[in-house]
Amino acid sequence: MPRTTPTADAPDLSSRTPRLPVVARSVGAAAALLLDGIRPDRPDEAFRSSLPDAGLPEPSAAVTLTAFAQVARPVPTFAIVRGVRKPARVLSSMTSFLVRHPSATFLIDPAICDGVRDRVLPQLPQPMRAVVTPPADVISVTGSLDDLGIPPEDIDFALPTHLHWDHVAGLVDLPQIPIRTSRAEWEWAMGTARAPLGVVRRPLENRAVTLYELDGPPVLTFERSHDLFGDGSVVLVDMAGHTPGSVGVLLHLGEGDWALMAGDAVWHLLQVEKVRPTASFPGRLTDADRAGAMRTLRRLAALDGRIAIVPTHDPDAAARYLRR
Repeated sequence: MPRTTPTADAPDLSSRTPRLPVVARSVGAAAALLLDGIRPDRPDEAFRSSLPDAGLPEPSAAVTLTAFAQVARPVPTFAIVRGVRKPARVLSSMTSFLVRHPSATFLIDPAICDGVRDRVLPQLPQPMRAVVTPPADVISVTGSLDDLGIPPEDIDFALPTHLHWDHVAGLVDLPQIPIRTSRAEWEWAMGTARAPLGVVRRPLENRAVTLYELDGPPVLTFERSHDLFGDGSVVLVDMAGHTPGSVGVLLHLGEGDWALMAGDAVWHLLQVEKVRPTASFPGRLTDADRAGAMRTLRRLAALDGRIAIVPTHDPDAAARYLRR
């Protein structure tokens, strides 16, 4: 099991987002939350019906996908899916994934390090820190690797869907592992004196980084892509909105089986079913571009169940990929 004891090393707070603007945004988001249930979302069928569909890649290889076991907790549905109250609660977790390609083994969204409450969360300003603090028994990435009998040196790189703290904090325990991220995401997260809200820089600093561009053709309903290995088995697609450089990771699992790792483009599959964004609180704090995030959600909804969509925070969506 993972180590969860605090460690003595204190995180550098110099680049933390200033607190007062966060408090002001939090108050506004909380006020908007009160209106979520009575302010219906206007359907944009014109946008959805106008989306071209470029179809799936033609892969010449396949990968395996393993979800790491993680603690899940029930949260009010209205806090995840805007204006939706039934069911009363849904499960939420911080799931990380292991992908094995014929030429590399990598992590998608390495979420949690040992002692995350003491080593990473202090870089987040209040009240955001209180909202996102995970359960005390949350499982670290290194704990999961150990449980599966996988040595850290077997991991070739990490591929976060975006650079919010809960998609990279596990890298604190894996200093030797390089990361691959989009240039737009890296410049947004690391290119200013102060970290954007939700970004903790400690897992990213002093680390080998490979930047990629979404320079490939449309895939499915997404306008831009990047074929990570050039064989159609791992294709990154543009999901900007939640953050400027958010991507989905489209995986070919063999024999026509596909999974789309959606990161935080949606937090729960109920959002895709209802075509509803995240609730105003905390959505207005965590989405860099709410309108862009909604456009990405509609692109996901237009897939109509053809592939498995796997949000990072939806444990039910990830359950089929747990090692049995």
